[in-house]
Amino acid sequence: MTPKQILDSFSETLVRDERILSAQERALLATLLQHAKTATGANQEMQEAVRAVIASAVGETVAQRAFAVLGGSIVERILEGSPLPLGDSAGERTGDIFAREPQPPSQGPSPGPAVKAPRKAPQPPSAPLGSPAEPQPPSSQPPGSPTGLPGEPQPPSQGPGRSGVRTTAVAKTSAAERPAVLPAQCVVLDEFLVPQELEELISFTLEREAAFSVSEVVSPSADGGIVNYEHRRSRVLMDLAHHQDVIVPRIKAVLPQVLGALGMAEFAISDVEAQITASNHGDFFHFHSDNGSDRVAGRRLTFVYFFHREPRQFEGGELRIHDAGLKDGAYVSQGSYQTIAPQQNQMVFFPCELLHEITSVNCASRRFADSRFTLNGWLRG
Repeated sequence: MTPKQILDSFSETLVRDERILSAQERALLATLLQHAKTATGANQEMQEAVRAVIASAVGETVAQRAFAVLGGSIVERILEGSPLPLGDSAGERTGDIFAREPQPPSQGPSPGPAVKAPRKAPQPPSAPLGSPAEPQPPSSQPPGSPTGLPGEPQPPSQGPGRSGVRTTAVAKTSAAERPAVLPAQCVVLDEFLVPQELEELISFTLEREAAFSVSEVVSPSADGGIVNYEHRRSRVLMDLAHHQDVIVPRIKAVLPQVLGALGMAEFAISDVEAQITASNHGDFFHFHSDNGSDRVAGRRLTFVYFFHREPRQFEGGELRIHDAGLKDGAYVSQGSYQTIAPQQNQMVFFPCELLHEITSVNCASRRFADSRFTLNGWLRG
């Protein structure tokens, strides 16, 4: 068999696998193709153009679903033969990864909300900062605030096994080897889940509103996490059910390309922490790093997957990754940052040591279903 015949046979096998395309989906595809042929009549060029568009869309869906069905090993072997390069110019797209230069801040860093969250549901303080309908905005915090204060998201007690900046990435090093500057950078992948997976994740999240608990942060003076409404305000769900088994293999499959784009060395994954964070009106997370204390020092790579109900009912909630400099043994913001606005079905990766924040969310309805949602977490080395 020729290489093309082998690939055609492989594609036909995938399409006939009901774990990838159901019988109803195959019937719908056949109907679409028949209607396309009828609509274009004898116009051969138009027929081929329509078929090419449908084939491209179906091919992407089949390929993405194959991640979960075939497992990471086969996909990784395929990817090894065709690495995903990154463009060097601003806004250049190569494959599914974007490279873009950092944007200058409009007025320097401002208060922001949550990219990641912790575990149990502690009771809020006896004297809350504001009523649930109108939470108070976060108090201002100067850019020079060091990491290691109450800021890192608390890790769960149990963990399951458009714009990236091409700058020099830094793997975790000893204190003596810490670089003087950590430039803002990230890798962004669009359409990370197939539409059916996205819809199932949204439905799963909305059905579990009552299971969400108040987000905590790591405190250097406490054994566990604490609630600090002046530093972070959001809610979190720790039990992702089968959705963690969907997204983690997808992450592992693209990890070599992501680490290469960030300039990070590959590492053996010892654990994966993952959770869903809901940010509603007034929610935020002041800037912080994700591995700035001993309890979370093993975290290497942060991932943030954006999703929400359509049409989107919130504004704000931007992820800002700061340029940071070393001062008195701690990294502090240099006042400039890279901004990533939440986009449906988009995944963002960046090194855990980078300072970042979530800006305040504006959700006029205050309804949980209208929140800014992320499936976010960390890879430990």
